[in-house]
Amino acid sequence: MNEGVNGVALAVFIFFFLIVTAMGFLAARWRRAENEQSLDEWGLGGRSFGTWITWFLLGGDLYTAYTFVAVPAAVYAAGASGFFAVPYTILVYPLIFTFLPRLWSVSHKHGYVTTSDFVRGRFGSKGLSLAVAVTGILATMPYIALQLVGIQAVLDVMGVGGGEDTNWFVKDLPLLIAFGVLAAYTYSSGLRAPALIAFVKDTLIYLVIAVAIIYIPIKLGGFDDIFAAAGEKFEAAGAGGVTPAPGGQWTYATLALGSALALFMYPHSITATLSSRSREVIRRNTTILPLYSLMLGLLALLGFMAIAAGVKVQNGQLAIPQLFEDMFPDWFAGVAFAAIGIGALVPAAIMSIAAANLFTRNIYKDFIRPDATPEQETKVSKLVSLLVKVGALIFVLGMDKTVAINFQLLGGIWILQTFPALVGGLFTRWFHRWALLGGWAVGMVYGTVAAYGVASPTQKHFGGSSKEIPGIGEIGYIGLTAFVLNVLVTVVLTVVLRAAKAPDGIDETSPADYTADAGDPGVQVELPPATAGSGH
Repeated sequence: MNEGVNGVALAVFIFFFLIVTAMGFLAARWRRAENEQSLDEWGLGGRSFGTWITWFLLGGDLYTAYTFVAVPAAVYAAGASGFFAVPYTILVYPLIFTFLPRLWSVSHKHGYVTTSDFVRGRFGSKGLSLAVAVTGILATMPYIALQLVGIQAVLDVMGVGGGEDTNWFVKDLPLLIAFGVLAAYTYSSGLRAPALIAFVKDTLIYLVIAVAIIYIPIKLGGFDDIFAAAGEKFEAAGAGGVTPAPGGQWTYATLALGSALALFMYPHSITATLSSRSREVIRRNTTILPLYSLMLGLLALLGFMAIAAGVKVQNGQLAIPQLFEDMFPDWFAGVAFAAIGIGALVPAAIMSIAAANLFTRNIYKDFIRPDATPEQETKVSKLVSLLVKVGALIFVLGMDKTVAINFQLLGGIWILQTFPALVGGLFTRWFHRWALLGGWAVGMVYGTVAAYGVASPTQKHFGGSSKEIPGIGEIGYIGLTAFVLNVLVTVVLTVVLRAAKAPDGIDETSPADYTADAGDPGVQVELPPATAGSGH
């Protein structure tokens, strides 16, 4: 690893960082509305984004710095099993094509800002809405922390901040500065900031991957040599070469399926979705987002390249930044590091906005101040977005990085338990609200306890996300097992509660709401004149 500061790479990194910082603050004036003091404006960009803005925003939201670092790091450490992210992103787009347009329509009709808003309106249950909101906030916090881990990994490889023995303030000062800038422009510009910056972020990432997938193999002697080196490493370690062992097939398949079901349960995914100006924008995006899956497959190959290049790191998360440092000229290494760094800023901003919206709409307004005005909601959401980022920063600076990663794995298990209430509610009102709450509780408890009992060579608890599936005996993804238990409990309790004629909540939606579009008669959401009907 580089012992000193890579001045050229750092200068290029700072150049791009300054560009996106300026864009972040200027975004407050981009498509400015007459009335900016509402969550529709600050938290959803006025619900006015067209196809390409939404595509870049969703891509910037879902394909994060952690993706850039962790997916090839998993391939670097475990071989082809690390490719599970590729099939799961392929599975997710047909899935969301069936329900995201329905969620957009009903949310636009009733002014819903969060998934919890919809759950409360559909089932007439503030308790179930609170459960979904708390789950979303808990699952998002470590995800934000991992974006900061991605920035920190890049800074470490560039030699910024000194070594482990350096004064903590000096060591973490660059991360503190990046955090401060992120917090400032998110506060002032809301969702418009990451929407604008996402163009730069994705352009850089596509550029870096296109160059890496051609340039690095040429330097390493071609893909034959790369795969041969990876095969030798895994065979020597008793891992059976670059392909997954037969015993790992259940783990691979359940992790891919469970991750696909969970991805669009995350609040930041829904926030980016609801910012779209029409139902058709969502449908188009589900057909063109798979382009990112192609990028992800190429990105994963960098893990094998790091093995062939002889990259040796104690922390696997540093493998790809170190590969770029070793293989690229200093100036292009700076471009690659900027891509990762900006790839952290965009999703971190969206995630903090999404978590803040959940708190404001489904905790503050529902339980603390029901008469809050739109201006008060926006002010609270802005402040909470700052607190969320501060919490993530403390998490990163005060805890071991492997703990952050493990909590993110736990977040995936948790967020999957909101699937029956959200997706089930979009298609049927048969599930009883108390049954959904009971199923959620069972899934949360089982998933947490099961994950707590998983050990790894470095962790006594929360050492992974896979465990033996009860009744089957195969090792599988804990989140999917918890989800199956959740659904079973929900169905059984619904039958019992329906038979007992337990009181049902009031459904404020109607069947027509789920297919309504922005221009349809009866759609009551009022958009400010500057955003309603605006272009791309």
